[in-house]
Amino acid sequence: MTALLYQTDSYLQSFDAKVTAADVEAHAVVLDRTAFYPGGGGQPCDLGALTIVSVDYPVVKVQKRGADALHFLSSESPLPQVGAAAYGQIDWERHYQLMRTHTALHILCGVVFRDYGALVTGGDDVCTAILPRAQAFEIPDLIRTKINLLPQGITEVRTVEIVGLDLQADGGAHVRNTREVGGVRLVDYKSKGRINKRIYIEVGN
Repeated sequence: MTALLYQTDSYLQSFDAKVTAADVEAHAVVLDRTAFYPGGGGQPCDLGALTIVSVDYPVVKVQKRGADALHFLSSESPLPQVGAAAYGQIDWERHYQLMRTHTALHILCGVVFRDYGALVTGGDDVCTAILPRAQAFEIPDLIRTKINLLPQGITEVRTVEIVGLDLQADGGAHVRNTREVGGVRLVDYKSKGRINKRIYIEVGN
């Protein structure tokens, strides 16, 4: 099982780990711990690099595979041996922009739900917590984010709260405070069926 460091610290830019498995066909490795977000919930995966036994491997994709995070490597070098020490470096500029955008979308969803009662389908502090599944199911606000669709094997639920505005079950990376998001501009929307709209936003620099 890969320990997901980003769930407790979204600001990690580098980390040490160990190779626990290698997939030759995919040219990918599994680590015992990672700060790379593997994608999901509409947020793309992190990119960056792994240095293993003095070889630099660009990380071009990260993906969850069961309880593991698979790091796809772009390199002509052979895959490292299981047990090798690894040093991971996140593409921080990209990661931070995605964090800001992710939190901005939570703010937008919170406002839409508060002011218009529209359900979520797909500075205040930003607080995270990891709750037992049964306790999470007792929180009415989490039901609107389809927490009930979580597989039975998931025993703990990570929640993200923008205090006073929004509370959702969420595994992605977020900024610590909404002031880091900056300006948010609604740039477009498209109809996705009779009652659904897809909203496009831009987060300022």
